[in-house]
Amino acid sequence: MYKRLMPLIVGVVALAGCASGPQSGGSTSTAAAGEQVFTEADKAIASKQEEKAYAMLKAAGEAHPVDKRPWVKMAQIRFNAGVYGEAITNAQEALERDPDDTVAHSIVAVSGLRVASKALADLTRKNNLNGDVKSEAQDLAKLLRTSIGDPIIVPKDTKTKTEPRRAPSVPAQPAPPTKAASNDKDPFGSLK
Repeated sequence: MYKRLMPLIVGVVALAGCASGPQSGGSTSTAAAGEQVFTEADKAIASKQEEKAYAMLKAAGEAHPVDKRPWVKMAQIRFNAGVYGEAITNAQEALERDPDDTVAHSIVAVSGLRVASKALADLTRKNNLNGDVKSEAQDLAKLLRTSIGDPIIVPKDTKTKTEPRRAPSVPAQPAPPTKAASNDKDPFGSLK
């Protein structure tokens, strides 16, 4: 029986040895190349070449599909440029790789709010905010209030305008009675 199993065991050991052969420095050079891409992207951003940095990070994201960092950085670039749709998309890609990334969650939330507020402003300007859209917007506003922790985001003016208090008016004193005019020709007669 050992004669039959011995070639099988030798074959398995040989295959296992081939599968775990000596590792080259490929993983360290890949990490170094990834860090170099981020350094170059930061330099491009500093020199106001966001599109160049974005292209470099996109290539890094495709080369290293499990790394979230290029996607977060691309989301930040698009967010700062005001391209909120792409910022949300890139942040979602980062969240697929790391669901607990707070920067990506923040980009998604703030970008979404900015897109929603712009859309609501456009609808309001065109006077088309009515019916279901209006009630849904009000529900979303309530949800935002509760998530922020404030019952009312912009408090209404609770002070009613009151007129300033006036001093109580004293009724005017009646003028002292004067003597009836006499036919006397002396105008100074009443002074005597």
